[in-house]
Amino acid sequence: MAIPSEKKKYSYADYLTWNEGERIELIDGEIFNMSPAPSRRHQQVLRELATAFSVFLRGKECEVFFALFDVRLLADNKRDDEINNVVQPDLSIVCNKEKLDDKGCKGAPDMIIEILSPSSVKLDRWEKYQLYEKADVNEYWLVDPVNNSVEVYLLIDNQYKFQGVYTKEDTVSVHLFPDFKLDLNQVFE
Repeated sequence: MAIPSEKKKYSYADYLTWNEGERIELIDGEIFNMSPAPSRRHQQVLRELATAFSVFLRGKECEVFFALFDVRLLADNKRDDEINNVVQPDLSIVCNKEKLDDKGCKGAPDMIIEILSPSSVKLDRWEKYQLYEKADVNEYWLVDPVNNSVEVYLLIDNQYKFQGVYTKEDTVSVHLFPDFKLDLNQVFE
């Protein structure tokens, strides 16, 4: 079925009936169309981040997933027709295997990374920021591939606290994994 255009609240059950060819997300039941496809630069940065996390996490309990991967937030003990937050973060790190099923992740990943695109700046910086904070995502990174920078936010006392901006010249610590340091020069090459 085609994605509806009328303004109303939708659920994950509705989402599952729509065409798979279009990338969309639901935040508080509202449809957000993620078209057009990400830029080449966006994809290069995503590839480097996914590779670095995949190599580090090999053989460990946590797993890395990248878009297209459905994350159902604020979904604990809810049926599909009661879930109204479905996002496809650029990168998700999940350490609790009980949250994973064949549809993706049901519950908050431990870490989410969003790579900014001109069409997604407001969504990533405001709508998703608030949603991820409310859903208790422990670590949230906003990656700007144009300015070669990473903003890091940590959930402390149920609120995101800004940890800093890191650029191509920096090595950034991943708070979720204290022994993992990411060389941003490799990410933004």
